[in-house]
Amino acid sequence: MGKKLSFISIVSGMLLLLTASFATAQTVKITPLGSHDGEFCSRDRAMLFEDPDGTRLLFDVGRTVAGAEDPRLGKVDVVLLSGVHGDHIGDKRISKVGDGICSKPATNIKTTPNSNTAEIIAAKKARAFVGGEMHKLLKNKVAAAGGSPKQVEILRFGGERQAGGVKVAIVPVTHSNGLGGNFIHKDFADLLSKNGLTAYVGPDNGYILSFSNGLVIYISGDSGIFADQDITVRGFYGAKLAIINAGGIFTSGPKEAAYSINRLIRPNAVIPHHMNEAATQNGKLLPNTKTAKFKAMIKHIPVYLPLSGRTMEFDVNGFCVKGCKPN
Repeated sequence: MGKKLSFISIVSGMLLLLTASFATAQTVKITPLGSHDGEFCSRDRAMLFEDPDGTRLLFDVGRTVAGAEDPRLGKVDVVLLSGVHGDHIGDKRISKVGDGICSKPATNIKTTPNSNTAEIIAAKKARAFVGGEMHKLLKNKVAAAGGSPKQVEILRFGGERQAGGVKVAIVPVTHSNGLGGNFIHKDFADLLSKNGLTAYVGPDNGYILSFSNGLVIYISGDSGIFADQDITVRGFYGAKLAIINAGGIFTSGPKEAAYSINRLIRPNAVIPHHMNEAATQNGKLLPNTKTAKFKAMIKHIPVYLPLSGRTMEFDVNGFCVKGCKPN
């Protein structure tokens, strides 16, 4: 009996090791969806994440996804939205990839009052996880776009939702979140405008994505430096890959974002985001850009550029194992 139990224990242990090894060998795919193929351009916000189990999450649709029919999208299970400013929720959009130039994409298709985000949620029959009072707004917008309000699910700080093998939590962002008048009824919008106000819909949110292979990703949203990047993002969640806004004025600039990465979050790798510039030409990082300055200030951590349409694959530790070109 003892020998039989010993054999069973050995086999069980081997199966557990094989299962763990298989899980960690799986990669998370990240595909930036910018305005110009192979470049990192001024209005690029959107990113598509794919778990090893096939679950797909779309972050900050913005203005560079060409609507729900954009051929780059495919299946979308969950839409994430950091805030309701037009460049994130999508007050207008490109008609196709390559419209305009990298520094000034042609975003001529109006998507108000519903938003590019709401139209994609409705058309893709996706779920949406948002915080603050954004869920109330987005429920109405999705319904107006032909979807169901039930597609939009609230997620508060400290909570967690799950889609397939991906767990989603939100974290605070130091930024404003006022809704522009082009999204609301004209009479109300005019009244707010006369008083120098916007329609406030609660705080912005950043995201923590925990994938089935064990990788934890932090998406900063439009944030500046704040202590939660150390206490919550690093200390509690243990993020290994950080996607951080570093464009300046509206978010942390290169110097501030580099401090967050080097001193507070301390991930194994980082992707710059929301740089508000044409950062590359022919896929190569341009010197004297904010992105180049940010990269130069990052110490002993690989910096991966989010080139539109180029899928990068990341392991459990946040290192790119496929699709990343050195810059």
